[in-house]
Amino acid sequence: MNKSFQFNLITAAIAGLLLSGCGDAETVIVEKETIAVEVEDDHNHDDDSFTIESMGRLAVLSAETNEAAIFDLDEGDLLDTFSLTHDDNTLTASAGFRFAVVASRSQDYVGFVDGGLWRENHDIHLHDYQQMPVINSFELSGSRPTHIVKHDDQMVLFFDGDADSGVSASVQVVKDTDISNEISEVPSLEYNINMHGVAKPQGEHLLATVRRDDTDNTSVAKILPDQVGVYHLHDNEYIQEEILDVTCPDLHGAAQNTEYVLFGCSDGVLVASQHNGEYSSEKIANIDELDSLRIGTLYSHEESDSFIGIASAHGGNTAILVSVNPEASEMEKLEWQPENNASPVSYGFSYEGEHFLILDSKGKLNILSSHEHDGEMHWELEESIDISQEDISTMPEGMRFSMAMAQNGHYVYVSDPIANHILQINLENMSIEDDIEMNFAAKSIVWLGIAEEGHDHD
Repeated sequence: MNKSFQFNLITAAIAGLLLSGCGDAETVIVEKETIAVEVEDDHNHDDDSFTIESMGRLAVLSAETNEAAIFDLDEGDLLDTFSLTHDDNTLTASAGFRFAVVASRSQDYVGFVDGGLWRENHDIHLHDYQQMPVINSFELSGSRPTHIVKHDDQMVLFFDGDADSGVSASVQVVKDTDISNEISEVPSLEYNINMHGVAKPQGEHLLATVRRDDTDNTSVAKILPDQVGVYHLHDNEYIQEEILDVTCPDLHGAAQNTEYVLFGCSDGVLVASQHNGEYSSEKIANIDELDSLRIGTLYSHEESDSFIGIASAHGGNTAILVSVNPEASEMEKLEWQPENNASPVSYGFSYEGEHFLILDSKGKLNILSSHEHDGEMHWELEESIDISQEDISTMPEGMRFSMAMAQNGHYVYVSDPIANHILQINLENMSIEDDIEMNFAAKSIVWLGIAEEGHDHD
């Protein structure tokens, strides 16, 4: 497109006036390339699909105010800006990428902004829907929402609890349809102790961390769990069925693909898998190259056999990247590692899993590609793209670059809070194709829209 979309205060004000005069948002569907208001459907169609061809939308959390903006990626337009309930927020996407999930850990709050693009399966055909973004009235409450993960169509929120106030940890699981329908009873797991834990969905099962009494807990930091339990859903409550045999000291970080669920431990990686309805576990020990660092963050993609682990000291200034292959029970240090003067600020798989991206503090987007050698998957640097022409030393205090992967095409979006714009980068030709100019600095960004089926990553 090679267009530059300018958004200044006047434009934003005019957009706000126009949007406020629209009244209730009107939902539309698209059949081929024809847009029509949704009407009564008798399911007698010659075609089995009503699909919207859209690049999606981008939710942007302001670093300067308690606001979130939604941009249309097809035209680069600012669709709306929303004032959020609290000032200290994080931003992620729901399991179906319809909603921007706004969490405030200090305020025990989780809220949702409807991005306005979603798909419904009507059995004999698919319906895509498009409307203006709106604030959803559905909210979740729990003590210290911290780890928010998603897999398939489920989003799992782990609430750490608070020892000072005597509030225990808990887990809540929701789907996009639960959010849109504003369900009153959320499938939940209630603990009897606080912990800094994580949970991963497995259909009607949940693999969730277990914190033992301090005298039994093998973690150095006792708030961290050292075991994983298997829980099954009964009447909206997850009931413990078993605890996996292998312990995981200082457990932190988890990821999953279609076959395995991995948890980071101080002495390696715990690997859990299910066979014929039974769960088993094993430990892949840390390699010598980690030099006593633990893997505390893991990334995965359902189309990738290998997981990417990040081993770092507290604060993340030093990082070692490893590839973990649960099928072969192996771990190896990646050939590419961050430069000494640059610390990674964001990671992620591309939507089809063929690239792993590392955005660093020096304004470089490092693109690693997978290749097979001797029957094993390896990762190597394919390209490094400078995403900022600004003086990096002028980065505002407390801000950093951030990125979001599209889930329906080979695009990644990178925000530059120095230049106040967001770049659109095409991963097929490794080039910057477009940008969106803003009148504020972005704290974080997430992609929303209708994701390509079968490209789940964690």
